[in-house]
Amino acid sequence: MRLFLDANLLFTAAHNPGGKAALTIELGKQDHWELATSTYASAEARRNLERKFPDALEDLASLLEDIQFVEHRHELWFPAGLARKDRPIFQAAVAWGATHLLE
Repeated sequence: MRLFLDANLLFTAAHNPGGKAALTIELGKQDHWELATSTYASAEARRNLERKFPDALEDLASLLEDIQFVEHRHELWFPAGLARKDRPIFQAAVAWGATHLLE
């Protein structure tokens, strides 16, 4: 399985290290599945943590150490009606060949 991690999952894992989002990342780091995210997603997670849970920024940095980064390709297809802000996430997941996009 190839799991692409959205900003919401990264945010949640960083500020709640005992939760399911953090467990998803931990299991990925143990090679149960592949993990990827994008600069766009990690920047959004970082911005939201800075505003709401600044003490969790170090946890986010630690989580991201072993996660592969891929970038979106603006020419790739996305579903009609998908919000503009969500398109780079979807396109990065497609570019990487994700089997699942986790929010």
